[in-house]
This record gives sequence, C-alpha cells and structure tokens, in this order.
Amino acid sequence: MRHAKFLLGMLLGLLSLAAQADEFGVVYQTRGSFADVRNVLVASIEGKGLKINHSNFIGDMLERTGPAVGRTTRIYGQAEQLEFCSADISRAMMEADPHAIVMCPYSIAVYTLPQDPGVVYLAYRKPGPTANPKLAKALERVNRLLAGIIKETVEF
Repeated sequence: MRHAKFLLGMLLGLLSLAAQADEFGVVYQTRGSFADVRNVLVASIEGKGLKINHSNFIGDMLERTGPAVGRTTRIYGQAEQLEFCSADISRAMMEADPHAIVMCPYSIAVYTLPQDPGVVYLAYRKPGPTANPKLAKALERVNRLLAGIIKETVEF
C-alpha cells in the first residue's frame, strides 16, 4: 500500500510539471488550493529578490463587468495576475532593444476553472521571436526566469 501511495505521489508530481505551450503563452498546472499555490508563487517571486508591483484580479473583474456587456458565463473560479520586474534582466533586454520596454513588467497568472477548482493553472506570456541576437539572449533569460518561478511553485 505504501508503494502505491509513493507511485501515485510521483505521478501527480510529474503531472504538475506538465506544461503546454502555444504561440502566445505557456501554461502549467498543479493540484491544490488556489490560495496555497498563489502564496507559494508569491514566495517564489519574492525569493528571487523581485518585488510584485501589482496584482490584477482578472476573475473578479470579469464577474463584475460580465452583465454590463451581456455575458454571464463564469470563466474562472479564481484568477489573478501578478506583475513584477527584474532590474538586471530588464536592463539587458532594453539595452539590446529600447523598444523591448513592452515586455516589462513580466506577469504570471494563477487561476482555477469553475469545473475543477482543485487544479490550479500558472501561465505566462512567451517572449516572442526576434532577429536581434542580443535581444534574443535577454528574452531567453526572461523565459528561464518565468519558467523557473513556476516550476519552483509547482514543485513545492
């Protein structure tokens, strides 16, 4: 019985690391409560010496404004986006291309879907492609930072 629990735990851990990517973003998922995962995400961001500048309560906003635009479908159980920046990585990015300012601040969304509140998703915008090699290097650092924060969160 103890072996079965161990194997189940390992399987759930592997599922937590599963990520899906598309053209605009990367999404990870883990099991747990929204509050717990959000708190670990905050600790992961702050543990890297980064300051969260702003929290966007996207789920609440959509619920509040839905009726005004004739929409009542509930999209999220809970949904929040945390914005932050890295002075070092952002400087390298903008020294490579001052127009890369649009990539800052970085953000990670944490959310649940109404049909399965025990699954918590973490997602970020994937830095786009560029022909500028210095900017590509800086954007890869952004990508590693965001993916690393999320992996640290789901492995907790």
